[in-house]
Amino acid sequence: MRIVFWNICAGGGLRAQRIAGRLVTWAPDVAALCEFRGTPPSLALSAALADAGLVHQCTTATGPSRGANGLLLASRWPLRRVRGRAEPAEPGRWLLAEIAAPSPFTTGVMHVPNRVTGRKDAFYAEVLAMIRHWRRGPAVLLGDTNSGRPDVDEEAPVFGPREVAWLDAIERLGWADAFRALHGRARAYTWYSPNGRNGFRLDQAFLNRALQPRLKSLAYDWGGRRRAGARLALSDHAALLLDLSD
Repeated sequence: MRIVFWNICAGGGLRAQRIAGRLVTWAPDVAALCEFRGTPPSLALSAALADAGLVHQCTTATGPSRGANGLLLASRWPLRRVRGRAEPAEPGRWLLAEIAAPSPFTTGVMHVPNRVTGRKDAFYAEVLAMIRHWRRGPAVLLGDTNSGRPDVDEEAPVFGPREVAWLDAIERLGWADAFRALHGRARAYTWYSPNGRNGFRLDQAFLNRALQPRLKSLAYDWGGRRRAGARLALSDHAALLLDLSD
């Protein structure tokens, strides 16, 4: 079973058709998109996923704010959105759903605010409150976390003690960073600063103990050829491809 997470950058725009083509090539069973919008390019991308068999979908890009960045979750199997008091309240940046796969599991999709917004620590606390007493069985949290560990997840210093404390807390609660579980301290960057052109691993997948035995592989893919130090053709983020045993 394959799950793909991708920050598609500002709704996809003129890149949406090529993004859709790349997603179909990866053949996901579940696709989670960040910076999805309720705009024609994003809606066309949603339709392309449905045509590829991911007909069960939910999104946070609805209502008056549908033109702002949101999230889309699309699945080959029926899904049911789950809401609760102990979850991030940031509009459009959190989506949790139960997926009725042959071996059911729950998927959470998140887009953690940047530090400059002043809302990052509150989001951190809400995520931890939600997973602290998790009772929903096997689960994975996917997202652009705007977080990482100093040195190993960055080419230039940007991550600090609060990022480390959040990641340590997630680990103590039994949720494993899938990339680190498989690749140790290997370096991989999923976003590059447009000015400094430094790389950072911002896109992550955390599996709880119940789902960890099914972890097979995790890879990052830019969706095409990348010029060294240049902005990317399809998105400014690499996609995360997570493979689980059935």
